[in-house]
Amino acid sequence: MAPSLKLVLVVLTVCSVFGVYITYRKATSSWTLVGLRTSGTLSVTLDSKVPMPPPTHLSALSRMNRTTTTVTPRKDRPKPQPPVLTEPPFIGDSYMSEDLPTQTNCSNRIRSRISATEFGARFLDRIPVLQWAKHVSLELHQRLRQYPGTHGWGGISFEDLNSTLSFLNSTANSQMFDDWQERRNRSQCIRCAVVGNGGILKGSGKGSEIDRHDYVFRTNGAITKGFESDVGSRTTHYIFSTNTLRNSMATYSRVGFRGPPISEETRYVFLPDHDRDYLLMKAAATKTLVSRGRDRGRDPKKLFGNDVSKKKLKMFHPDFVRYIRNRFLRSRILKGRYRNIYRPSTGATMLLAALHTCDQVSAYGFMTSNYGNYSDHYYDRNFHKVGFFANHDLKLEMVLWQQLNEAGLIHLYTGK
Repeated sequence: MAPSLKLVLVVLTVCSVFGVYITYRKATSSWTLVGLRTSGTLSVTLDSKVPMPPPTHLSALSRMNRTTTTVTPRKDRPKPQPPVLTEPPFIGDSYMSEDLPTQTNCSNRIRSRISATEFGARFLDRIPVLQWAKHVSLELHQRLRQYPGTHGWGGISFEDLNSTLSFLNSTANSQMFDDWQERRNRSQCIRCAVVGNGGILKGSGKGSEIDRHDYVFRTNGAITKGFESDVGSRTTHYIFSTNTLRNSMATYSRVGFRGPPISEETRYVFLPDHDRDYLLMKAAATKTLVSRGRDRGRDPKKLFGNDVSKKKLKMFHPDFVRYIRNRFLRSRILKGRYRNIYRPSTGATMLLAALHTCDQVSAYGFMTSNYGNYSDHYYDRNFHKVGFFANHDLKLEMVLWQQLNEAGLIHLYTGK
Protein backbone atom coordinates (compact mmCIF):
# COMPACT_ATOMS: atom_id res chain seq x y z
CA MET A 1 0.00 0.00 0.00
CA ALA A 2 1.27 3.41 -0.80
CA PRO A 3 2.57 5.45 2.12
CA SER A 4 0.05 8.18 1.46
CA LEU A 5 -2.81 5.69 1.64
CA LYS A 6 -1.53 4.26 4.94
CA LEU A 7 -1.30 7.77 6.38
CA VAL A 8 -4.93 8.44 5.46
CA LEU A 9 -6.08 5.19 7.09
CA VAL A 10 -4.24 5.99 10.35
CA VAL A 11 -5.74 9.47 10.49
CA LEU A 12 -9.26 8.10 9.95
CA THR A 13 -8.81 5.46 12.65
CA VAL A 14 -7.57 7.99 15.23
CA CYS A 15 -10.44 10.34 14.45
CA SER A 16 -13.00 7.55 14.82
CA VAL A 17 -11.62 6.48 18.19
CA PHE A 18 -11.49 10.10 19.36
CA GLY A 19 -15.12 10.63 18.29
CA VAL A 20 -16.29 7.56 20.21
CA TYR A 21 -14.45 8.81 23.31
CA ILE A 22 -16.11 12.22 23.08
CA THR A 23 -19.54 10.60 22.66
CA TYR A 24 -18.89 8.35 25.67
CA ARG A 25 -17.93 11.31 27.91
CA LYS A 26 -21.07 13.20 26.92
CA ALA A 27 -23.25 10.18 27.62
CA THR A 28 -21.59 9.58 30.98
CA SER A 29 -22.05 13.21 31.98
CA SER A 30 -25.68 13.05 30.98
CA TRP A 31 -26.35 9.97 33.14
CA THR A 32 -24.69 11.62 36.15
CA LEU A 33 -26.77 14.79 35.90
CA VAL A 34 -30.01 12.82 35.56
CA GLY A 35 -29.13 10.90 38.69
CA LEU A 36 -28.72 14.15 40.70
CA ARG A 37 -32.07 15.52 39.55
CA THR A 38 -33.99 12.48 40.77
CA SER A 39 -32.14 11.78 44.02
CA GLY A 40 -34.60 13.62 46.43
CA THR A 41 -34.60 16.76 48.61
CA LEU A 42 -31.55 15.91 50.66
CA SER A 43 -29.38 17.56 48.01
CA VAL A 44 -28.24 21.06 48.92
CA THR A 45 -29.97 23.65 46.78
CA LEU A 46 -30.06 27.39 46.69
CA ASP A 47 -33.55 27.50 45.26
CA SER A 48 -35.45 29.92 47.53
CA LYS A 49 -38.70 28.02 46.93
CA VAL A 50 -37.32 25.04 48.88
CA PRO A 51 -36.11 26.34 52.25
CA MET A 52 -33.11 24.73 53.85
CA PRO A 53 -33.85 22.88 57.04
CA PRO A 54 -32.07 24.29 60.07
CA PRO A 55 -28.80 22.59 60.98
CA THR A 56 -30.26 20.91 64.02
CA HIS A 57 -32.52 18.86 61.77
CA LEU A 58 -29.80 17.43 59.58
CA SER A 59 -29.23 14.30 61.59
CA ALA A 60 -32.94 13.62 61.71
CA LEU A 61 -33.34 14.27 58.01
CA SER A 62 -30.56 11.81 57.19
CA ARG A 63 -32.67 9.09 58.78
CA MET A 64 -35.79 9.96 56.83
CA ASN A 65 -36.95 8.18 53.72
CA ARG A 66 -35.13 9.79 50.83
CA THR A 67 -38.42 10.27 48.96
CA THR A 68 -39.66 12.76 51.62
CA THR A 69 -40.14 16.16 50.08
CA THR A 70 -41.33 18.41 52.98
CA VAL A 71 -40.38 19.02 56.61
CA THR A 72 -42.73 20.68 59.14
CA PRO A 73 -41.09 23.91 60.31
CA ARG A 74 -40.40 24.05 64.05
CA LYS A 75 -42.72 27.02 64.59
CA ASP A 76 -45.72 25.00 63.32
CA ARG A 77 -45.16 22.00 65.53
CA PRO A 78 -47.34 21.67 68.64
CA LYS A 79 -45.57 23.02 71.68
CA PRO A 80 -45.22 20.69 74.67
CA GLN A 81 -47.82 21.51 77.32
CA PRO A 82 -46.90 21.88 81.01
CA PRO A 83 -48.17 19.06 83.23
CA VAL A 84 -51.65 19.60 84.65
CA LEU A 85 -51.59 19.68 88.44
CA THR A 86 -54.42 17.59 89.84
CA GLU A 87 -55.83 17.30 93.33
CA PRO A 88 -55.76 14.01 95.21
CA PRO A 89 -59.06 12.19 94.59
CA PHE A 90 -60.22 12.55 98.20
CA ILE A 91 -60.18 16.37 97.97
CA GLY A 92 -63.08 16.72 95.53
CA ASP A 93 -63.09 20.49 95.03
CA SER A 94 -66.36 20.58 93.07
CA TYR A 95 -69.71 21.13 94.69
CA MET A 96 -73.43 21.34 94.22
CA SER A 97 -74.81 24.75 93.32
CA GLU A 98 -78.34 26.08 93.63
CA ASP A 99 -80.33 29.28 93.90
CA LEU A 100 -80.54 30.36 97.54
CA PRO A 101 -83.10 33.12 98.17
CA THR A 102 -82.10 35.89 100.54
CA GLN A 103 -84.29 36.51 103.59
CA THR A 104 -83.37 40.14 104.26
CA ASN A 105 -82.46 43.35 102.50
CA CYS A 106 -79.50 43.95 104.78
CA SER A 107 -77.17 46.44 103.08
CA ASN A 108 -74.19 45.48 105.23
CA ARG A 109 -74.42 41.72 105.05
CA ILE A 110 -71.35 39.52 104.83
CA ARG A 111 -72.17 38.28 101.33
CA SER A 112 -72.07 41.80 99.93
CA ARG A 113 -68.70 42.56 101.53
CA ILE A 114 -66.71 39.36 101.22
CA SER A 115 -65.82 39.78 97.53
CA ALA A 116 -63.65 42.77 98.40
CA THR A 117 -61.57 40.74 100.88
CA GLU A 118 -58.94 38.04 100.53
CA PHE A 119 -61.71 35.48 101.01
CA GLY A 120 -63.66 36.52 97.93
CA ALA A 121 -62.06 33.94 95.64
CA ARG A 122 -62.73 31.13 98.11
CA PHE A 123 -66.34 31.97 98.89
CA LEU A 124 -69.17 30.17 97.09
CA ASP A 125 -72.48 31.92 97.64
CA ARG A 126 -74.55 29.26 95.87
CA ILE A 127 -73.40 26.19 97.75
CA PRO A 128 -76.14 24.58 99.88
CA VAL A 129 -75.30 24.61 103.59
CA LEU A 130 -78.04 22.13 104.48
CA GLN A 131 -79.24 18.95 102.79
CA TRP A 132 -82.88 17.89 102.53
CA ALA A 133 -85.25 15.66 100.58
CA LYS A 134 -84.84 17.43 97.22
CA HIS A 135 -81.12 16.69 97.22
CA VAL A 136 -81.56 12.93 97.11
CA SER A 137 -80.77 11.36 93.74
CA LEU A 138 -78.87 8.35 92.49
CA GLU A 139 -76.59 10.62 90.48
CA LEU A 140 -75.63 12.71 93.51
CA HIS A 141 -75.21 9.60 95.64
CA GLN A 142 -72.87 8.18 93.01
CA ARG A 143 -70.69 11.31 93.25
CA LEU A 144 -70.71 11.73 97.02
CA ARG A 145 -70.29 8.12 98.07
CA GLN A 146 -66.57 8.33 97.20
CA TYR A 147 -66.05 10.74 100.13
CA PRO A 148 -66.30 9.28 103.64
CA GLY A 149 -67.40 10.79 106.94
CA THR A 150 -68.69 14.34 107.06
CA HIS A 151 -67.37 15.03 103.54
CA GLY A 152 -69.67 12.73 101.59
CA TRP A 153 -72.06 9.81 101.63
CA GLY A 154 -69.42 7.11 101.83
CA GLY A 155 -70.72 4.19 103.89
CA ILE A 156 -74.33 5.36 103.56
CA SER A 157 -76.49 3.24 101.30
CA PHE A 158 -78.88 5.03 98.98
CA GLU A 159 -81.79 3.34 100.74
CA ASP A 160 -80.76 4.65 104.18
CA LEU A 161 -80.07 8.09 102.76
CA ASN A 162 -83.41 8.30 101.01
CA SER A 163 -85.39 6.93 103.95
CA THR A 164 -83.89 9.59 106.24
CA LEU A 165 -83.86 12.70 104.05
CA SER A 166 -87.34 11.97 102.71
CA PHE A 167 -88.65 13.16 106.08
CA LEU A 168 -86.81 16.48 105.73
CA ASN A 169 -89.25 17.52 103.03
CA SER A 170 -90.27 21.07 103.92
CA THR A 171 -88.54 24.32 103.08
CA ALA A 172 -87.90 24.73 106.81
CA ASN A 173 -85.39 21.89 106.55
CA SER A 174 -83.52 23.72 103.79
CA GLN A 175 -83.30 27.07 105.62
CA MET A 176 -81.17 27.81 108.65
CA PHE A 177 -83.61 30.51 109.78
CA ASP A 178 -86.99 29.00 108.95
CA ASP A 179 -88.82 31.20 111.51
CA TRP A 180 -87.34 34.54 110.45
CA GLN A 181 -90.55 35.93 108.94
CA GLU A 182 -92.53 34.89 112.02
CA ARG A 183 -90.26 36.64 114.50
CA ARG A 184 -91.46 39.80 116.18
CA ASN A 185 -89.22 42.84 116.40
CA ARG A 186 -86.76 41.32 113.98
CA SER A 187 -83.92 43.57 112.88
CA GLN A 188 -83.11 44.58 109.32
CA CYS A 189 -80.15 42.20 109.32
CA ILE A 190 -79.89 38.66 110.69
CA ARG A 191 -77.43 39.04 113.57
CA CYS A 192 -75.90 35.86 114.92
CA ALA A 193 -73.89 35.12 118.06
CA VAL A 194 -71.78 31.99 117.59
CA VAL A 195 -70.70 30.72 120.98
CA GLY A 196 -67.84 28.31 121.52
CA ASN A 197 -66.97 26.75 124.84
CA GLY A 198 -63.55 28.33 125.34
CA GLY A 199 -62.29 29.40 128.75
CA ILE A 200 -61.88 32.96 127.48
CA LEU A 201 -65.59 33.46 128.30
CA LYS A 202 -65.18 32.82 132.01
CA GLY A 203 -65.77 36.10 133.79
CA SER A 204 -66.39 37.90 130.49
CA GLY A 205 -69.81 39.28 131.38
CA LYS A 206 -70.89 38.84 127.73
CA GLY A 207 -74.12 36.94 128.48
CA SER A 208 -76.66 39.69 127.88
CA GLU A 209 -74.80 40.86 124.75
CA ILE A 210 -74.94 37.33 123.34
CA ASP A 211 -78.65 36.95 124.07
CA ARG A 212 -79.52 40.21 122.28
CA HIS A 213 -78.61 38.71 118.90
CA ASP A 214 -81.38 37.38 116.67
CA TYR A 215 -79.91 33.89 116.76
CA VAL A 216 -77.50 32.14 119.11
CA PHE A 217 -75.47 29.12 117.96
CA ARG A 218 -73.91 26.64 120.41
CA THR A 219 -72.24 23.25 120.14
CA ASN A 220 -71.31 20.07 122.01
CA GLY A 221 -71.05 20.55 125.80
CA ALA A 222 -72.92 23.87 125.79
CA ILE A 223 -73.68 24.44 129.46
CA THR A 224 -75.54 27.64 130.22
CA LYS A 225 -77.07 27.05 133.66
CA GLY A 226 -74.95 28.82 136.23
CA PHE A 227 -72.96 30.66 133.55
CA GLU A 228 -75.65 32.93 132.13
CA SER A 229 -73.84 36.18 132.91
CA ASP A 230 -70.87 35.10 130.81
CA VAL A 231 -72.41 33.03 128.00
CA GLY A 232 -76.11 33.89 127.95
CA SER A 233 -79.05 31.54 128.21
CA ARG A 234 -80.61 31.32 124.74
CA THR A 235 -79.84 28.67 122.14
CA THR A 236 -81.55 28.90 118.76
CA HIS A 237 -79.24 26.45 116.96
CA TYR A 238 -77.47 23.51 118.55
CA ILE A 239 -74.80 21.97 116.28
CA PHE A 240 -73.50 18.44 116.88
CA SER A 241 -72.71 15.03 115.53
CA THR A 242 -74.16 12.03 117.34
CA ASN A 243 -70.63 11.03 118.28
CA THR A 244 -69.63 14.42 119.72
CA LEU A 245 -72.96 14.68 121.54
CA ARG A 246 -72.55 11.28 123.22
CA ASN A 247 -68.94 12.07 124.12
CA SER A 248 -69.94 15.42 125.61
CA MET A 249 -72.67 13.83 127.68
CA ALA A 250 -70.21 11.28 129.03
CA THR A 251 -67.37 13.75 129.64
CA TYR A 252 -69.15 16.86 130.95
CA SER A 253 -72.01 15.36 132.91
CA ARG A 254 -70.00 16.03 136.10
CA VAL A 255 -70.19 19.77 135.42
CA GLY A 256 -73.85 19.80 134.46
CA PHE A 257 -74.19 18.85 130.79
CA ARG A 258 -77.11 16.44 130.39
CA GLY A 259 -77.87 16.86 126.71
CA PRO A 260 -78.86 19.41 124.07
CA PRO A 261 -80.71 22.55 125.17
CA ILE A 262 -84.44 22.32 124.73
CA SER A 263 -86.67 25.31 123.98
CA GLU A 264 -89.36 26.36 121.53
CA GLU A 265 -86.88 28.32 119.42
CA THR A 266 -84.08 25.71 119.41
CA ARG A 267 -83.21 23.98 116.11
CA TYR A 268 -81.00 20.89 115.97
CA VAL A 269 -78.37 20.82 113.23
CA PHE A 270 -76.72 17.45 112.63
CA LEU A 271 -73.14 17.23 111.41
CA PRO A 272 -73.37 13.75 109.84
CA ASP A 273 -70.21 11.78 110.58
CA HIS A 274 -71.54 8.33 109.67
CA ASP A 275 -74.77 6.34 109.50
CA ARG A 276 -75.64 6.76 113.19
CA ASP A 277 -76.46 10.43 112.49
CA TYR A 278 -78.88 9.50 109.74
CA LEU A 279 -80.47 6.82 111.91
CA LEU A 280 -80.93 9.21 114.85
CA MET A 281 -82.29 11.89 112.54
CA LYS A 282 -84.88 9.49 111.14
CA ALA A 283 -85.91 8.35 114.61
CA ALA A 284 -86.32 11.96 115.76
CA ALA A 285 -88.34 12.88 112.67
CA THR A 286 -90.65 9.88 113.04
CA LYS A 287 -90.69 9.95 116.87
CA THR A 288 -89.63 6.33 117.04
CA LEU A 289 -86.73 4.49 118.63
CA VAL A 290 -83.44 4.23 116.77
CA SER A 291 -83.84 1.11 114.62
CA ARG A 292 -80.30 -0.28 114.61
CA GLY A 293 -76.63 0.42 115.13
CA ARG A 294 -74.83 1.67 118.23
CA ASP A 295 -77.87 3.67 119.38
CA ARG A 296 -80.42 0.95 118.74
CA GLY A 297 -83.47 1.25 120.98
CA ARG A 298 -82.64 4.76 122.20
CA ASP A 299 -85.43 7.30 122.38
CA PRO A 300 -84.62 10.63 120.64
CA LYS A 301 -87.21 12.42 122.78
CA LYS A 302 -84.78 12.17 125.69
CA LEU A 303 -82.39 14.30 123.67
CA PHE A 304 -84.67 16.75 121.87
CA GLY A 305 -87.82 16.81 124.00
CA ASN A 306 -91.33 15.53 123.45
CA ASP A 307 -92.51 18.26 121.11
CA VAL A 308 -89.65 18.26 118.61
CA SER A 309 -91.05 18.71 115.11
CA LYS A 310 -89.52 17.88 111.74
CA LYS A 311 -88.99 21.55 110.90
CA LYS A 312 -86.64 21.83 113.87
CA LEU A 313 -84.34 19.17 112.40
CA LYS A 314 -81.60 20.14 109.96
CA MET A 315 -78.49 18.47 108.59
CA PHE A 316 -75.33 19.87 107.04
CA HIS A 317 -74.73 19.07 103.39
CA PRO A 318 -71.52 17.02 102.90
CA ASP A 319 -70.52 19.26 99.99
CA PHE A 320 -70.52 22.21 102.38
CA VAL A 321 -68.33 20.47 104.96
CA ARG A 322 -65.86 19.33 102.29
CA TYR A 323 -65.85 22.84 100.82
CA ILE A 324 -64.94 24.56 104.08
CA ARG A 325 -62.22 21.96 104.64
CA ASN A 326 -60.76 22.46 101.17
CA ARG A 327 -61.04 26.23 100.87
CA PHE A 328 -60.84 27.55 104.42
CA LEU A 329 -59.16 24.88 106.55
CA ARG A 330 -56.88 22.88 104.26
CA SER A 331 -54.49 21.56 106.87
CA ARG A 332 -51.12 19.85 106.54
CA ILE A 333 -52.83 16.92 108.21
CA LEU A 334 -54.26 16.11 104.78
CA LYS A 335 -50.74 15.18 103.66
CA GLY A 336 -50.10 12.83 106.55
CA ARG A 337 -51.32 9.53 107.93
CA TYR A 338 -54.35 11.11 109.66
CA ARG A 339 -55.78 12.61 106.49
CA ASN A 340 -58.72 10.19 106.43
CA ILE A 341 -60.00 11.33 109.83
CA TYR A 342 -59.27 15.04 109.54
CA ARG A 343 -62.20 17.43 109.39
CA PRO A 344 -63.02 20.92 110.64
CA SER A 345 -64.03 20.87 114.29
CA THR A 346 -67.72 21.03 115.11
CA GLY A 347 -67.21 24.58 116.36
CA ALA A 348 -65.45 25.58 113.13
CA THR A 349 -68.26 24.09 111.05
CA MET A 350 -70.74 26.05 113.15
CA LEU A 351 -68.92 29.37 112.71
CA LEU A 352 -68.35 28.95 108.97
CA ALA A 353 -72.00 27.94 108.51
CA ALA A 354 -72.97 31.19 110.22
CA LEU A 355 -70.61 33.08 107.91
CA HIS A 356 -72.55 31.66 104.95
CA THR A 357 -76.09 32.18 106.32
CA CYS A 358 -76.10 35.16 108.71
CA ASP A 359 -75.85 38.81 107.71
CA GLN A 360 -73.62 39.70 110.66
CA VAL A 361 -71.63 37.36 112.92
CA SER A 362 -70.11 37.80 116.37
CA ALA A 363 -67.95 34.94 117.65
CA TYR A 364 -67.40 34.23 121.35
CA GLY A 365 -65.43 31.54 123.11
CA PHE A 366 -63.19 30.64 120.17
CA MET A 367 -59.44 30.11 120.35
CA THR A 368 -57.35 33.25 120.09
CA SER A 369 -53.60 33.83 120.12
CA ASN A 370 -53.64 34.24 123.91
CA TYR A 371 -55.32 30.87 124.46
CA GLY A 372 -52.59 29.81 126.88
CA ASN A 373 -53.98 32.27 129.43
CA TYR A 374 -57.29 30.45 129.68
CA SER A 375 -58.57 27.03 130.65
CA ASP A 376 -59.90 24.74 127.92
CA HIS A 377 -63.58 25.45 128.78
CA TYR A 378 -65.38 28.23 130.61
CA TYR A 379 -67.04 25.68 132.88
CA ASP A 380 -63.81 23.92 133.95
CA ARG A 381 -63.58 23.78 137.75
CA ASN A 382 -59.81 23.60 137.57
CA PHE A 383 -57.38 24.93 134.99
CA HIS A 384 -56.91 22.60 131.98
CA LYS A 385 -54.67 23.31 129.05
CA VAL A 386 -56.29 23.38 125.65
CA GLY A 387 -56.29 19.89 124.17
CA PHE A 388 -55.20 19.21 120.59
CA PHE A 389 -56.31 16.19 118.57
CA ALA A 390 -55.19 14.48 115.37
CA ASN A 391 -58.53 14.91 113.59
CA HIS A 392 -58.66 18.73 113.93
CA ASP A 393 -56.23 21.59 113.34
CA LEU A 394 -57.23 24.03 116.05
CA LYS A 395 -54.27 26.34 115.46
CA LEU A 396 -55.16 26.68 111.79
CA GLU A 397 -58.72 27.47 112.84
CA MET A 398 -57.39 30.08 115.28
CA VAL A 399 -55.49 31.81 112.45
CA LEU A 400 -58.62 31.76 110.28
CA TRP A 401 -60.73 33.44 112.98
CA GLN A 402 -58.12 36.16 113.32
CA GLN A 403 -58.06 36.72 109.54
CA LEU A 404 -61.85 36.89 109.29
CA ASN A 405 -61.87 39.35 112.17
CA GLU A 406 -59.22 41.55 110.56
CA ALA A 407 -61.15 41.46 107.27
CA GLY A 408 -64.21 42.80 109.09
CA LEU A 409 -66.30 39.73 108.24
CA ILE A 410 -66.82 38.65 111.86
CA HIS A 411 -66.44 40.29 115.24
CA LEU A 412 -64.22 38.04 117.34
CA TYR A 413 -64.17 38.33 121.11
CA THR A 414 -60.51 38.32 122.14
CA GLY A 415 -60.85 38.91 125.87
CA LYS A 416 -61.09 41.90 128.12
